[in-house]
Amino acid sequence: MAQSLVQSMPQDKFLLVAFNLLHRAFIEPTRTQAKALYQQVAAGTAVNLTKVQLEDKSTAAFQLSLSHSEFKGRINFGAFRASVKALVANIAQALREERELKVFSALHGGSAMIFGITAVTLEDGQHNVMVLAVDAREDEATTVLQLMYLDPSQFTEAATAPRTEGVS
Repeated sequence: MAQSLVQSMPQDKFLLVAFNLLHRAFIEPTRTQAKALYQQVAAGTAVNLTKVQLEDKSTAAFQLSLSHSEFKGRINFGAFRASVKALVANIAQALREERELKVFSALHGGSAMIFGITAVTLEDGQHNVMVLAVDAREDEATTVLQLMYLDPSQFTEAATAPRTEGVS
């Protein structure tokens, strides 16, 4: 569903839908409401967010999950919400600037993909990197928005790796 939903909808429109769902889930609500949702996803539960009626009158169900195994340090609601705020702001900026979106797809025809917009935060002297991933649960006709922490060392290693010039 995620792959077909994004293919049937331009990626920028899909990302706008995801932006709005994340904003409505974690930015607009009170701290208490947002923290209750965080506790569910932090415990490993995929939470139902909403059903959206598409232009072709079909319905798309959205869930939210969290992958925090690569978070460096001790994750808590404050650190998580800072990451989400940064991610939402970076998504908004990319959409406003109409940047070409980098999307990384699963190998071997899988339906999972990761949007190449990152949110880098600093907690207790440690950097963390959050991205938005999308996965399909075709048996349930559900699109899962997954907030995912990536290992920040892969970004620092890439930035500090020596650049080699081509040999003529």
